[in-house]
Amino acid sequence: MSQSSTDPRYLRAPPKRAIRLSWRDERVRAVVWQVLIVALVAAIIWWLVGNTMHNLEVRRIATGFGFLNREAGLPIGEHLIDYTPTSTYFRALLIGVLNTLKVAVVGVILATVLGTLVGIARLSRNWLLGKIAAIYVEVIRDIPLLLQLLFWYTIMQALPAPRQSLNPVTGVFLSNRGLKLPWVQWQDAHTYAVLAFILGALGLWAFARNARARQMQDGQPRRVWPAAIGALVVFPVAVWAAAGAPWQPDLPVLRGFNFAGGASISPEYFTLLLGLVLYTAAFIAEIVRAGITSVAGGQWEAAEALGLKRSTVLRRIILPQALRVIIPPMTSQYLNLTKNSSLAVAIGYQDIVSISNTTLNQTGQAIEGIAIIMLVYLCISLSISLFMNWYNTRIALVER
Repeated sequence: MSQSSTDPRYLRAPPKRAIRLSWRDERVRAVVWQVLIVALVAAIIWWLVGNTMHNLEVRRIATGFGFLNREAGLPIGEHLIDYTPTSTYFRALLIGVLNTLKVAVVGVILATVLGTLVGIARLSRNWLLGKIAAIYVEVIRDIPLLLQLLFWYTIMQALPAPRQSLNPVTGVFLSNRGLKLPWVQWQDAHTYAVLAFILGALGLWAFARNARARQMQDGQPRRVWPAAIGALVVFPVAVWAAAGAPWQPDLPVLRGFNFAGGASISPEYFTLLLGLVLYTAAFIAEIVRAGITSVAGGQWEAAEALGLKRSTVLRRIILPQALRVIIPPMTSQYLNLTKNSSLAVAIGYQDIVSISNTTLNQTGQAIEGIAIIMLVYLCISLSISLFMNWYNTRIALVER
C-alpha cells in the first residue's frame, strides 16, 4: 500500500545545500582583492601620517591650524574686503580666495564670450575674418600660457608713467600703474536698484516660461521683450529714482605721481585676466566650432529654404543643438582656467597660492599651507563641475 501524500515525512522541505567558497568563484576573488587593496591603501596612509608626525615632532615643528588666528603682518595691495597687516592669517587667506574667484569668475565669462565669437568667426563665409580667427586660435594655443603672461606683463610695465598715461576715452587712463576707470559713489539707492534688477530677472524668467508653455498649447507666440524692458530696465530705474536717484560720478584725477578716485585695475590683475581669457578662448573657439559643425548641414539648408536669416538660424536652431556637444568639453576649459590662475604668482598677483606661500614661509607650517591650497581649488573645481553637469543634464535630449 502506497504512503499517503499527507504523510509529514513527505511535507518536509528539502535540505539546503551548503554554500562552498572557492577561489575559483569570481565573486570571491573580487571581494578578496578589494579587501586587500583597501587594506594596502590604509596601511600606506597610516605609515605616511605616522612618519610625517614623527619627523615634525623630532624637528619641533608646530602642527595644526592654530596659526590662522595669529596676526599676519602681511601686506596685500589688492583686496575686496577690509584688510590691514594686523589682520589674522585667516583673513589674509580669505582675501586670497576672493582674489582667485575674482579672476576665475570674470575670466570664465569673458573667455566664453570671446571664444564663442571666434569659433563662429572661423565658420564665417568671409574669407578674411575666417583666416584671422584661425591664425588667432593656432598661435595662441601653441604658446605656453606662462610665456604669454610674462609677455603681457612686460608690455604693461613698459607703458608710460601716470603723468604721460594713455587717455583713449575721457575718464579712462592706462599707465604702468594699471587701468583707471570712472566709477559711481555707491549708495543705498544703488543697492536697492540691484535688488530690483534681480527680482525683475526672476519675474521675467517666470513670465517667459509661462509664455512658452502657453505657446506650446495654442501655437500662438507671445512677445517677451516688452516684459524684459519693464523688468530689467524700467523697474530698477524706478526704484533707483524713488530712493533719491543719487548720481555722483567718481572720476580718476592725477594727483602727484598717481591717480586718485575712480575704479582701479592693477597691472597684475589686468595681465592675468588678459592672458587667461585669450588663452582659454582659443580652446573654447575650437569647441564651439566643432559643436556647430556636428549639427547636420540639412538644418541650415531647411532653415534657409524657409527664408530665415543666417544669424537667426544660428541663434535659434544650430546653437541650441550644438550646446549638447559643446557643454562637456567646455567644463574642462572652465576648470583649466581656474587652475591656471595659480600662475599668478609669476607676475606678483596675490591669489590664494601667493598668499599661502608667504604664510607657510612665515609660519613654517608647509603641510597646512599646501592643504589649504588644495582644498580651495578642490572646492572651486567641484562647484564648477556640479553646476555644469546639472546644466548638461538639463539640456540633454531625453528619449521618450
